[in-house]
Amino acid sequence: MGNLVWHEYARYVSITASVYSVWASFFGLIYRKFFWDFVGGILRDSGGTQAPNSSAIFVTLIIKTPIIPILSLILGHFMLALEFPLPQLKGLAIHRSIALRVVLLLFQTFLTVLFYQGTNAAIWSLIAAMCYGRALALDEKMVEAKGNRGKGDSA
Repeated sequence: MGNLVWHEYARYVSITASVYSVWASFFGLIYRKFFWDFVGGILRDSGGTQAPNSSAIFVTLIIKTPIIPILSLILGHFMLALEFPLPQLKGLAIHRSIALRVVLLLFQTFLTVLFYQGTNAAIWSLIAAMCYGRALALDEKMVEAKGNRGKGDSA
């Protein structure tokens, strides 16, 4: 059996997490809900849980003006353009940087965990960031598969 190529596995998980983040952001624009409202929230009879006054900034950024779902949507699209690679990004160093992907996935995790629809995207983004971190720890390098086709030793 061969070795697991961590950055390839992380790439597939990251694509899945980014698609989920984009999808969740669309739903976050329609059905606005702050996920952490149950922490210190007030249970209303007909309205469910109401967020406490201490989380007013999150209520403003998610419910009143959906800035966080919009930022999550933009970041998810950028991650998809980076992972699939967009032709304009394919030859650049930004496409080969594993450390940049870890940072962007951690930002995506932070943004998507705040609104209700993005919690699964946050979990998978964190898993992808950890897998990319493992690839960094193993000192893996991203190379183009087409450039290596047919050049390996057959032993």
